[in-house]
Amino acid sequence: MRPLEPPTLAEIVAARDRIRGAAMRTPLVRLNGDADANIYLKLENLQPIGSFKLRGAGNALRKMEPAALRRGVYTASAGNMAQGVAWCARELGVPCHVVVPDRAPQTKLAAIERLGAHIIKVTFDQWWQVIVTHRYPGLDGVFVHPVCNTDVMAGHGTIGLEILEDLPEPDAILVPFGGGGLSCGIAAAVRAKRPGTRIFACEVETAAPLSASLAQGRPVEIDRVPTFIDGIGGKSVLAEMWPLVRDLLAGSLVTSVERVVAAVRLLVDRNHVVAEGAGAAPVAVAMAGEGGHGTVVCVVSGGNIDPATLATILRGDVPS
Repeated sequence: MRPLEPPTLAEIVAARDRIRGAAMRTPLVRLNGDADANIYLKLENLQPIGSFKLRGAGNALRKMEPAALRRGVYTASAGNMAQGVAWCARELGVPCHVVVPDRAPQTKLAAIERLGAHIIKVTFDQWWQVIVTHRYPGLDGVFVHPVCNTDVMAGHGTIGLEILEDLPEPDAILVPFGGGGLSCGIAAAVRAKRPGTRIFACEVETAAPLSASLAQGRPVEIDRVPTFIDGIGGKSVLAEMWPLVRDLLAGSLVTSVERVVAAVRLLVDRNHVVAEGAGAAPVAVAMAGEGGHGTVVCVVSGGNIDPATLATILRGDVPS
């Protein structure tokens, strides 16, 4: 297998043209919170599917040859990439299957079905094997990897271009870390345009494989504790992604579930923004001062949170 390469600036610029009309250009707004840093929010929760994943899925599928798409497509996702691939497959008129872990939120599953995709529910360990092996036995069609795909990363990298156009000199950009496709795509774009801006991954302490791997100098497997923060936190850093995340990212900033809960509530209270747990993680990090005291951009990656979970948070409780 050839080593995975990060997207070039030219590939990211081409991706922007390719996904025009599918993914929207999202706003960058100030956080109305009391913090030492100047915190901005890149509101990817406003995408048509409520998540940034439409960018990567759109670029990957729109770049494929029609002959390759005839057998359909499939992906493995806890919800948001599944929606992105399903949305684009419906647009192209091709069949779509998604392999989801059995703890995927009902809100995301309902959205996947609404978009016309067929759901295959498996255990988390079985789902993780699909991520690692890039295949699910018995499924035909093109597998669109949610992370280890240069075209997917190029689509996500368009977020970096937009941030720098709206805010030319951010000191740091904080990005939720699931597998590294979002953070590495943004980092590839920003490094090419403004090398002085640091890109940090944001993890939650119940599942922080990047932090553990950076400490050991190699990918390591962790004991993952499931929480309502389902969009980030795998069992390990994927081997293919390790060279990229090690070289492109400034590090991992780890926060607690309780701080993420507070960040979800803060976003609703102060900015009238609904974020899922993963999307609020950068805000939790920034509000704690761990992203620095200059100009900090938080990528609010998605807003697909179960209403019952959101209600629990707004009551002042921590979801079980």
